[in-house]
Amino acid sequence: MKTVVAALAVGFAFITPTFAATPLVVYSAGPATLSAELARTFEAETGTPVELFQSTAGKIMARYQAEKSNPHADIMISASWGHALTLDAAGDLLAYSSPNAATVPDSLKTDSYVAQGAAALAIAYNPNSGLPAPQHWADLTQAAYKGQVTMPDPAKSGSALTLVQGLVAQDSDAAWSLFGDLAANDLLVPGANKAALNPVLQGARGVVFGAVDYIVIGAKAKGERIEVVYPDEGTVLAPRPIMIMKSSKQAEAAKQFVDFMLSEKGQALVAEHYILPARTDIEARRPGWDDLTIIDFDAARAAAQAAETKAKFAAVTAR
Repeated sequence: MKTVVAALAVGFAFITPTFAATPLVVYSAGPATLSAELARTFEAETGTPVELFQSTAGKIMARYQAEKSNPHADIMISASWGHALTLDAAGDLLAYSSPNAATVPDSLKTDSYVAQGAAALAIAYNPNSGLPAPQHWADLTQAAYKGQVTMPDPAKSGSALTLVQGLVAQDSDAAWSLFGDLAANDLLVPGANKAALNPVLQGARGVVFGAVDYIVIGAKAKGERIEVVYPDEGTVLAPRPIMIMKSSKQAEAAKQFVDFMLSEKGQALVAEHYILPARTDIEARRPGWDDLTIIDFDAARAAAQAAETKAKFAAVTAR
């Protein structure tokens, strides 16, 4: 009898079903390799599986908004600070302040969201193009650059929108005149960031106005003939906010993910992709906080006017 009971016990132990942990759903704007590495490392360290949706900032925001009646995302990592401002104002974010955010500048964190890191917007220049090396944004309106300039579309790139907002805040009349002159110089606005960079890497065009610097630095590190130019008159930072959605059913796991993102290991992964780490005590592999001339502007006001800004840019650059 004991043998039968033991056998049954072993049998039941063998066939008892195991239940997989509920995945943490993360919607993330690029780079895809960074998102995948963060998800994989977090899974390994915590045992919590991550379901990742990777796309552009505009597409992850559109997907979140389309799912509002049945939300899926627990966490969103955007390339647009304006998305965090908009979602926070709508009451869609769960308040959380990570203990690992102590060395993140106050301008890059609130009670409801914090920067994963930041990019700077720059001019990307192909030295094989034979064009003169630019130093200023307005240089690209000169005749030498006619038909040679691309720019990411602010309607599809959160970072490009940030640049437009910063330049307009710095000097509205000069900025809109600049965009009009670029259009007259046959500016190409083909889509999001990589769509603007690819023609320059391939030699079809020579310069990107408003390139995301970490993408260009990464391409150069892989052997591409491309250079980053930070205009003397200044540029903008495009912080990458990480947000926990108030609708999340995985709030504790989401908080752990934010903590991991801001840990030394998480920030080192950010730095490896040439993004400026949010934590100032983590070494960057690109120009850092003290190396850039940054245009300061009211991001909340700019976010409130984002639709108007995108529409005006489209109108000014239409040909």
